Amino acid sequence: MAERISDAEHAVMEVLWDHAPLDAQSIYDRLSGSQSWTLATVKTLLSRLVSKDALATEAQGRKFLYRPAIERTAYVAHESGRLVDRLFGGKLSPLVAQFAESEKLSPEDIAEIEALLQELKK
Repeated sequence: MAERISDAEHAVMEVLWDHAPLDAQSIYDRLSGSQSWTLATVKTLLSRLVSKDALATEAQGRKFLYRPAIERTAYVAHESGRLVDRLFGGKLSPLVAQFAESEKLSPEDIAEIEALLQELKK
């Protein structure tokens, strides 16, 4: 994944990861409750995502259907790695420590992390 996906583009990707394939109007309709974008804005975002090879298109009559060309899990893994590399020198433990120190970890989060670590030790 060469080019970074902006926050706005990510909102479009989330819709398509959950509901693809969709045309631009359908994507706009799904985003209208959470975003104050115009249909033209959505089409611009779609064009950018296609040029970044994040979306594939398929002609259907006079419309285009859009579908993700990258998987959500691959995107999350890539962006998570970028974050850890950029902010914590590639080490994960300082990230967890940062969350713990800023009290961002709930007791449920801590229990899930402990369970994950126990599973990884097996």
